[in-house]
Amino acid sequence: MLPILSFEQAPPISVPYRFFLTAPLFGIVAGLILTWYGPAALLSRWSSGALAMTHLIVVDFMLQAMCGALLQFVAVVAGANIWRPRLVATVVHPLITTGAVLLASAFVLEWPPLFLMAAATFAISLGFFLTVMAFALLLTPARGMTIHVLRLAIFGLLVTLVLGVILACVLGLQQTGFPLLMFVNVHVAWGLGGWALMLVIGVSFLVVPMFQLTPAYPVWLTRVLPLGLLLVLSVWSMHLIAANGEAQAWQSAVGFAGMLLAGLYAITTLWLQLRRRRRLTDVTFFYWRVAMLALLGYALSWGLFAALPQLGSHPRAPLWLGVLILPGVFLSIIIGMLYKIMPFLNWLHLQRIVSAKTPPPNMKQMIPEKAMRGQMTMHFAALALLLAAVLWPPLAPAAGMVFAASCIWLEWNLIGAVRIYKRFKVQILADAASRES
Repeated sequence: MLPILSFEQAPPISVPYRFFLTAPLFGIVAGLILTWYGPAALLSRWSSGALAMTHLIVVDFMLQAMCGALLQFVAVVAGANIWRPRLVATVVHPLITTGAVLLASAFVLEWPPLFLMAAATFAISLGFFLTVMAFALLLTPARGMTIHVLRLAIFGLLVTLVLGVILACVLGLQQTGFPLLMFVNVHVAWGLGGWALMLVIGVSFLVVPMFQLTPAYPVWLTRVLPLGLLLVLSVWSMHLIAANGEAQAWQSAVGFAGMLLAGLYAITTLWLQLRRRRRLTDVTFFYWRVAMLALLGYALSWGLFAALPQLGSHPRAPLWLGVLILPGVFLSIIIGMLYKIMPFLNWLHLQRIVSAKTPPPNMKQMIPEKAMRGQMTMHFAALALLLAAVLWPPLAPAAGMVFAASCIWLEWNLIGAVRIYKRFKVQILADAASRES
């Protein structure tokens, strides 16, 4: 059963918008870094360019958008009473933005003190954010699998934060003898699976049937998928740490179980899309479809690399997986959802002050369909070029430029939605004032 939506609990529109408008800016920077470094950025996952780009996308683009969405989603879907959301956004947004700049700069400049400053900034900002979100989700009377999965996602972000702060401190203090690779692998696994994918799964249980008019996800899947993913991550992480990072056969078996869960989720979502009640498709639908195909491709590629160690040990194999999962899966879903969330929030907040003389525009008028489809086409072109650049690094500058251009276009579309909101708000308030005078 879907939770009852509590639109009256929605925070001020400025709360999520500051996160949404900041996120694409870091995508632009990531694309420019790839353009500047060129093929050198794609030598391996450990190159300065690759590390900077990865964290610009994960910590900057994804985290900004996901934090903003959570502040809105938890209040409306969970009916949770978020403590002073405007204050939370005012504190958290500039701090995670600062931390993201410090972390990316630390990788580019290779200056250890920046890692320590980034660790402190993220510990404070995300620690505060997680505390507020945890209390809101634990105290809400709402029930349902979406609420439970959101709680698991918050736990996943906590684990990711703790591991990330430890790693940043190790790099900042230049500690030797620390099992860096092992902790990096656990950090990546929880960041991608326990936080990002868990949040996508929980949100999709509601938004895919709602926005795409598909049947609901099977009840058994909504129970098995999040708990199975949590179990796989926990078992894999604990045994990897206990084995001091040494690869063992059972670890591959646990990894395969995780990939099977991811593949099952992707296939189920694609199947539900085929059974949708409305044959008309929009940009969000295509973004979700490509994201699920990329997730399926990620699971299959991981299985292939595990089955063929000589292929999986290639320095660029992790980069192939990274392109599939980051811009392929998560950025596609985030951009697709932004094109739904922002027009809806515009309409919702304008509806509260609407007048008969100046009705709010239709949601489809908030961001022109042509502009969204153009940006989507450029994003998919960037994704294809990024994958091709992993195979043939001389394509890296072109891939970086196209990716940066797609993020610039996204930012322009989002700014346009904000401008429409402000224009109609001024008109509605002016009409109301003229009637009272």
